[in-house]
Amino acid sequence: MDARFNYYPRCPRPDLVYGLKPHADGSSITIVLPDKEVEGLQFLRDGRWVKIPIVPHALLINIGDQVEILTNGMFKSPMHRAITNAEHDRISLAMFCYPDAETEIEPARELINESRPGLYKTVKNYPEIYFHYYQQGKRPIDAVKL
Repeated sequence: MDARFNYYPRCPRPDLVYGLKPHADGSSITIVLPDKEVEGLQFLRDGRWVKIPIVPHALLINIGDQVEILTNGMFKSPMHRAITNAEHDRISLAMFCYPDAETEIEPARELINESRPGLYKTVKNYPEIYFHYYQQGKRPIDAVKL
């Protein structure tokens, strides 16, 4: 598990600058404690970016690529981004949960059958695969699809 504080300073031109570019998380599960006053997280839904409202005292739980692999695509790792704000700084805390790097990740056998074949390769050290493709601007989950 890793934790990261994210600081997004106010930006005079938020229309030109992302706080964090569009991506899906490479973790199994991500737990986010969002800023309690400033919105900034958006999820891609049906081709449109949707703002995530502030819910007081709530945590945001996000499915990562590794759960998408384990569930053979039944649960999807959603694309999301962080945007900047022209008037206010924003801070969030994200905790990324994932197995040990040497643990093999693959679709659960119970979720594979003749009508629903396996969709993903068996992989080790998914975070390494993730960062390799993420830095190239590619969606890492695509690299492990069969």
